[in-house]
Amino acid sequence: MSISSAEHRGAEHGHRQSILFGVLIFGVLAAFLVSLLVGPSKVGWTELIALLADPDVAPAAKQILIEIRTPRALLGFLVGGSLGLAGAALQGYLRNPLAEPGLIGVSASASLGAVLTLHTGLAGLFALALPLGGIAGAILAVFVMQALAGAAGGTLRLILAGIALSSFASALTSLALNLAPDPFAAMEMMFWMMGSLSDRSFEHLELAGPFILCGWALLSVLGRSLDALTLGEDTARTLGIDLNWVRSTLVLGVALSIGAATAVAGSISFVGLVVPHLLRRFVGSRPSTLLYASALGGSCLTLIADISVRLIAPGPELKLGVLTAMVGAPFFLLLIMQTRGDWQ
Repeated sequence: MSISSAEHRGAEHGHRQSILFGVLIFGVLAAFLVSLLVGPSKVGWTELIALLADPDVAPAAKQILIEIRTPRALLGFLVGGSLGLAGAALQGYLRNPLAEPGLIGVSASASLGAVLTLHTGLAGLFALALPLGGIAGAILAVFVMQALAGAAGGTLRLILAGIALSSFASALTSLALNLAPDPFAAMEMMFWMMGSLSDRSFEHLELAGPFILCGWALLSVLGRSLDALTLGEDTARTLGIDLNWVRSTLVLGVALSIGAATAVAGSISFVGLVVPHLLRRFVGSRPSTLLYASALGGSCLTLIADISVRLIAPGPELKLGVLTAMVGAPFFLLLIMQTRGDWQ
């Protein structure tokens, strides 16, 4: 009787997960399509259908849909997926629902690299200097993180190293703002740090895409190891899990995906924290399943947020990072209140 009951619960849980993934995939596809149709110019369903029927008709509509909105939607998918996937991976590794991609200092380092290109004027020399600076900052953060955490450092040392790196990178970013050569440069830095997907092109996509996909590939192979870690580090070792390899793969995967995402989109907060926590109740306690669900959920949430900023303030467009922070901060406070009893 108990075996039959367990099988029934397992089948029900699997059915619920299938429904969840179906909803997430549909949500991503729907949000991606809507993202192509929303903008300040009056280009919508009619122009899209006409473009699909005859690619040579309406060159202005073709330019808006293909060259402006398509790379923005694709970057929204990639950036949001990176935030959700990295957040789920870090929460699984640290076994803490409050972990998020900025914890290990990669986001702050990528922001510093991009801000320095603006401060020094390199961003004005060629269009891709800013994202290249962000990616360089993220890669440098990997080496600094590994040096600070040590070859055999545990999760506590990783957290402390991440906090130190993030604080130092944030301090240098503030210094660059303080010493900005003119008010216009300081304003440009501030606007970039607020996070946005506007005015992004296929060049940004081609630059960040390979780094993001490599990061996804590294994080996706951690599923079995993260499942084992839910039983504790000692149990994971007895199951043959190399924790040093897990940590190195995690740091590199987060650095590549989040560093590249930050380099092209600026700082977009709370997506990596909110999405895994919301979806955990539907996928159960297996981090391996949560990884893929969070990647889809992060993409869906980021695309919806990017659509919202175009609808809320179509003139001086609201920054994407501002909107996600306004929505995510109250959720973060609610999460702290819910987990307060567990820390006492």
